[in-house]
Amino acid sequence: MTTETKNGNGRTTGRGIGLAAVRGLALALVSLPGAVLCFCLSLVSIALIPIGVGLVTTPYVLTGVRAFADWRRVLAAEWGGVRIPPAYRPLPERADPWTRTVALLRDPATWRDLRWLPVDMTAGFVTALLPAVLLLYPLEGFALAIGLWRVFPDGYWYGFVPVTGQASAFGAAALGLVLLFLAHFLTPRLLGVHFRLTRAVLGGNQRELAERVRVLTETRRDAVDASAAELRRIERDLHDGAQARLVAVGMDLGTIEALLDKDPAQAKELIARTRRSSVEALSELRELVRGIHPPVLAERGLGDAVRALALRLPLATEVSVDLPGRAEAPVESAAYFAVSEVLTNAVKHSGADRIWIDLHRADGMLRATVTDNGKGGAVIGAGSGLAGVERRLGTFDGVLAVSSPAGGPTMVTVEIPCA
Repeated sequence: MTTETKNGNGRTTGRGIGLAAVRGLALALVSLPGAVLCFCLSLVSIALIPIGVGLVTTPYVLTGVRAFADWRRVLAAEWGGVRIPPAYRPLPERADPWTRTVALLRDPATWRDLRWLPVDMTAGFVTALLPAVLLLYPLEGFALAIGLWRVFPDGYWYGFVPVTGQASAFGAAALGLVLLFLAHFLTPRLLGVHFRLTRAVLGGNQRELAERVRVLTETRRDAVDASAAELRRIERDLHDGAQARLVAVGMDLGTIEALLDKDPAQAKELIARTRRSSVEALSELRELVRGIHPPVLAERGLGDAVRALALRLPLATEVSVDLPGRAEAPVESAAYFAVSEVLTNAVKHSGADRIWIDLHRADGMLRATVTDNGKGGAVIGAGSGLAGVERRLGTFDGVLAVSSPAGGPTMVTVEIPCA
């Protein structure tokens, strides 16, 4: 829907001009106090964060700013045909005030809203008011021509025309006629300028959005590839390990059944071998399940799962955990397998005899650091296990940082956004 109403010949009608003027006037009268109120409340609330009051008020104030901005997005689409897609990050559910405040302030869309408010109360107010001014101001010139000039005995300026008598009043009417002619062409377009100005400030940066789409496309492809590789690994492990042992157990049981009467001693020996094979198959199945999603991770959380992982390492390992609560299950799983892969690399390639693991959460990020006193030289490159970890973390907007000078020590840090 556009702000212009056109007849069959494509010309703007008087109804379209009047509608644009009324809408512009309504926008100017409502948006100016709304923008001033939202901007002032936001500044005061953010300024009160250091003393604690802002932690309570800021989420409500910024949510109100978002609602005000979303209302303008709706008007831009319905009145101006200008679509401004919102790009807000999802807020954590059932989070404490501090977490919600930090999440709101870390969102670039929040700062776009706050930058838009002063623009809306200045240039936005003017561009919204101009359509009404262009339509109503000529009426004043016509009123002066029909005798209103007599109310001003000392003269009156209408635009650049000094009105001191009937002749100059007719000059004011002529200027009003010119303005009315311009209003016929400019009034709907000026309202469109207002909405395009709103989109320029309130809308997300197109280059930033394009880059975000590119990153999401790559991480989705990596996630699909990783899932396919994981399925192939599970299938291979089942086929070459547990499945083969279970087939052998079935064949041994058939042989035992045939030997029970003929050679009980050999049957007894086969029973013992079959029992060992079943135990080994069960052990391999447990290892496979642990590789998919360790039970301790689901039951006890990331901290205890990493401690259990450290207990199975052949190196002396210290684990420090400072996690006030549990993250979402996919985030915990991603962090666990990232730490597991890093530890596997350290055991195989670092030559270290000691490893330190630190898990903590800060600034909305789950951070895991693995340090070893090995020879160093670890890099993220093609064919490296760390490259695979980095690709998997990209699915969660996570990052992997490696510090590994020659001679060591090596420090690998994993960061994943989490509520």
